[in-house]
Amino acid sequence: MSTTLAIDSSNFHPIQALAPGTTQTITTSGSSAATSSAFAAGTTVVRIVATKDCHITFAASPTATTSLPFMPANQVEYFKVTAGEKCAAIQSSEAGTVFVTEMS
Repeated sequence: MSTTLAIDSSNFHPIQALAPGTTQTITTSGSSAATSSAFAAGTTVVRIVATKDCHITFAASPTATTSLPFMPANQVEYFKVTAGEKCAAIQSSEAGTVFVTEMS
């Protein structure tokens, strides 16, 4: 089976395209919280968006702290991950929700 890149119709340039899969949520507070399930086999990219500023990290058993990467509210970011990892988050200054979507 071969893979074909998506291309634009006018200049025939490749377009990065990923399909959304499972979405999990994390409710942030002053303590670290993580997704309930690990990323599925084959997952290498996740899409993250948060309703409030927070800090995130990825690991098999992650613990987020405010010294880890900052995720600004209402911005979409994509991160390279490994299957079997989870995402953890902690609020920056107020509670919110982090949406973690596996992409393929």
